[in-house]
Amino acid sequence: MSLLSVENVTAGYGDVQVLWGIDLRVEQGEIVALIGSNGVGKSTLLRTISGLLPTRSGRITLGDADIGGLPPDQVVAAGIIHVPEGRRLFAAMNVRDNLLMGAYHRRDGTPAIRRDLDFVFGLFPRLYERRLQDASTLSGGEQQMCAIARGLMAAPRLLMIDELSLGLAPRIVEELSAALLKINATGLSMLVVEQDVLTALDLSHQAFVMVSGRITLSGSSKSLADNPFIREAYLGVAPVAGVAP
Repeated sequence: MSLLSVENVTAGYGDVQVLWGIDLRVEQGEIVALIGSNGVGKSTLLRTISGLLPTRSGRITLGDADIGGLPPDQVVAAGIIHVPEGRRLFAAMNVRDNLLMGAYHRRDGTPAIRRDLDFVFGLFPRLYERRLQDASTLSGGEQQMCAIARGLMAAPRLLMIDELSLGLAPRIVEELSAALLKINATGLSMLVVEQDVLTALDLSHQAFVMVSGRITLSGSSKSLADNPFIREAYLGVAPVAGVAP
C-alpha cells in the first residue's frame, strides 16, 4: 500500500479547473519529485492534498485513511505537513518559537519535542546560531531552512515542500538537498515540487511530470533524467537524431 495515493483528482479555483484526473503515488521512505514549468498546477496539487483547496472529484488517501475533503488541521493531524512556497514564517517571532509552532498539535510530550528540536538544530546549525533572532532577519536560505525545520517539528509522516530552490543561490540549494537526503535516511517520505528539474531528479527516487494540469510522464528519476523529451524540454539538451522520447 502506498503512503500517499492520489487517484483521478480534479480541482480548481471558482470556474477555473486546474487539475485534470491526477494520479500520483508516494511510497514509504521515498522522495518523489513533482516537476514542470511554472503555472502548470503543481502548487495547486499540494494545496489540494493538504486540504487548502477542495477536490472536485477523485480520492486522496494517506495509508488506509481517506483524507480527501478533510480540513487542513485534520490533514496535519493525519501526518501531512506542507512547507509552502514563500516559506510563510512568523516574521516577528524568533527562530526557536517558529520551530516550536510546528509542534503545536503534538501530544507526545516535551522530551520528544526537545529531541526533535535538537535534531533540526543539528541538521541546520545556522538556525541554532540564530535561534533568538526574529525570522524576518534571516537570509532567504535560512528562512527556507527554518520553514523545513518547522515542518519537521510536526513529526510528519509525509513532508511536502513547494519550490525548494526558489530564489536561492546554487550553494544553498545543494546544502538544502543534502539536508533532505539526511532527513529521508531516517525514513521520512517527501513530495517535493521543484522547477529546477535537474535538482529535483538528482534528489528524488521517483518523479512525475505535470503539463497543463495533467501528469504526462512518470517513472524513476534516473529514467526521466535519461528521457530525450525531458532532456530537451527541461534540461536544454538537444535530442539525438532518430531517438524518440
